[in-house]
Amino acid sequence: MNASRTVIPLTPSVEFDAALIRKLNQMGPRYTSYPTADRFSRDFAVADYGQAVARLRARPEQAPLSLYVHIPFCESLCYYCACNKIITQDRSKAVAYLDYLKREIAMQGQLLAGVNQVEQLHFGGGTPTYLSDEQMDDLLACLRSWFDFAPDTLGEYSVEVDPRTVTPERIRTLRRQGFNRISLGVQDFDAEVQRAVNRIQPEAQTVEVIEAARGCGFRSISVDLIYGLPKQSPATMVPTLEKVIAANPDRVAIYNYAHMPHLFKSQRLIEAADLPSPDAKLEMLRLCIERLGAAGYVYIGMDHFAKPEDDLAVSQRDGRLHRNFQGYSTHAEADMVALGVSGISALAGCYSQNDKTLAGYYAMLDEGRLPVARGITLNADDLLRRDLIGRLMCDFELAFADVWLPDEARFADYFAAELKALEPLAADGLLSMDADGLRVSLKGRLLIRNICMVFDRYLEQAGRDGPAPRRYSKTI
Repeated sequence: MNASRTVIPLTPSVEFDAALIRKLNQMGPRYTSYPTADRFSRDFAVADYGQAVARLRARPEQAPLSLYVHIPFCESLCYYCACNKIITQDRSKAVAYLDYLKREIAMQGQLLAGVNQVEQLHFGGGTPTYLSDEQMDDLLACLRSWFDFAPDTLGEYSVEVDPRTVTPERIRTLRRQGFNRISLGVQDFDAEVQRAVNRIQPEAQTVEVIEAARGCGFRSISVDLIYGLPKQSPATMVPTLEKVIAANPDRVAIYNYAHMPHLFKSQRLIEAADLPSPDAKLEMLRLCIERLGAAGYVYIGMDHFAKPEDDLAVSQRDGRLHRNFQGYSTHAEADMVALGVSGISALAGCYSQNDKTLAGYYAMLDEGRLPVARGITLNADDLLRRDLIGRLMCDFELAFADVWLPDEARFADYFAAELKALEPLAADGLLSMDADGLRVSLKGRLLIRNICMVFDRYLEQAGRDGPAPRRYSKTI
């Protein structure tokens, strides 16, 4: 890769500046929440969650909920994976888990009775399709008995699928069961890369699933890729991109592989010597942006691309895009209730996380308690900064007059230190500022996390110039 400074306009929605990325790339949060999950406390208890529900009920108008259901099981281990998962072929473990999961659903359903309308549902994992058709039918029936789901034409009901574990018939069954959006893990089509990460997945198998989903009426099909995997190179990335573009999904997510074996044991099975160099990773990112842009995809933000007519792109144009623990969402600011081991809820000014272990999750439910292990209740400053960071992540601009401030404070006074800290980023061309607001430039969009970090009070308290926690990934 040429190390000289070249700025390449790729699409109307983003620019790639390799030298700027090299200069500013650092560890930082992904801002699927603010405050970020590392700020959650074990002092947060079920009673705190109950207070959040009381605040939800006290609202003069009730908005529909978003539900997240975590299915942690996988048949085999993908070495790169950083998800909360359980690798097992012992199907009895899923039987026990579903029994406890339905107990939690009943507890949440009783607690939220009367404010239980749902317009968004996401099944994540693990591998949700680890469950049999009968188990999925039973679980969905339980959910529908406790929550009031919007009709298919209005609701957004999505499921993550491992193409290696399903047939076209299973895809048609998922549509019959009520799912109308589907996300497929691909990561890379190169055979050598697949062997290096222990995920053998032929192109034909993936295309068959995509065609089945399109044929039975799924409204949105998303494909996940990863760049920075072992044995990957710009040369191997091009054929993968060509195959994905030919498959014509509605959305494409391209994630940066963060090699953190100190946190994720499975990554210790990856040979560090097989990982691509930082320059090679940058070139792969450039190729992804270039090829997807040329194919007509719009850059949504972070790692997400979508066709212009997809709901994500439409929501962004309309100012209705939102970011949560599942990434970008079309349901702006919907309260989320997470069900299952490790699930994180975002409800009425608090975050609460279920126990991350099956033993802990089961024990709390056996005691008749919701399995809340930790969380945080947001104060006024947290709520303010959460809204501000969310707007930047989704809209790439911020009008100061639209930001609610306590005691009629002026934005320039309340955020004086932050505006000062933005000046070097503005000088680098990431954004422009005036008295009315700020606008992220096309080349600043790839570094939006850097801009948001300036407004993160918790990072500031830890020392802005100090080393970032090792749990964070690089911003690019």
